[in-house]
Amino acid sequence: MTPTWKGNKASLPEKVCPVCGRAFSWRKKWARNWHAVIYCSERCRREKRSP
Repeated sequence: MTPTWKGNKASLPEKVCPVCGRAFSWRKKWARNWHAVIYCSERCRREKRSP
């Protein structure tokens, strides 16, 4: 986890999903690869826009 996290979910890092445009925050299961997480859900990953 982030070293400044003390149970306050507002302090967790966030990203914006390029498909739906919603903001999603850090989850413990993404701790090892947060830098590689792009989409907020499997549905958005499947519907990704090709350049």
